[in-house]
Amino acid sequence: MGQNASQRSSDIRFIGALMGRYLLASRKNRSHRVQVFACRLQSISPQLMVASAPVLGAPGEELSANFEPFGTVRGRVDRLIDGGFSMAIETSAEERDLLIKRIGWYKKRVFHGVADKRAHRRVMPRDPRSTILFADGSRLPCLIIDMSRSGAALSADVQPDLGTPLAVGRVVARVVRWLDVGFAVQFLVEQEPESLEDRLHLVDA
Repeated sequence: MGQNASQRSSDIRFIGALMGRYLLASRKNRSHRVQVFACRLQSISPQLMVASAPVLGAPGEELSANFEPFGTVRGRVDRLIDGGFSMAIETSAEERDLLIKRIGWYKKRVFHGVADKRAHRRVMPRDPRSTILFADGSRLPCLIIDMSRSGAALSADVQPDLGTPLAVGRVVARVVRWLDVGFAVQFLVEQEPESLEDRLHLVDA
């Protein structure tokens, strides 16, 4: 029976985009508190989570991540991937059983077309990875949390001052608000939705 349960556990997996947050104990912000970053889920099973992220830990480093449907999962960086990492999830037997139930519930919710009741004006890009360009010429990778024709929410290993001018890809913007997991920018010129994602990802050489 234990073997069957283990086999069922390995068969449970959700593959899809879902925004969440994570923290690496080694990362501190300007107030010397552990810094929280946004991440975007690629897949999760009871054993492994794969996510796109703006700041990567070292293999073996402890971290925790939270996604609303699944709760908080803890573990260690398993390996680094292009623009993200995989995390080996460490759970007790009870926590693993709960995670299995949550993954199964969420898969049914998504695949049966049960959508959020809110009307989203902001959307997630197909590829959340981008680059921030600052006025001094420096560049920093970032993760686009969501975007609209007038602005975007970003997560990166920096917390710019309010009003800071910058560019996300080729779109010029300024910082207008701090978030728990990053900051929001307002585009200086309203963008066309059809070309916005390409412009956010296109960076001058």
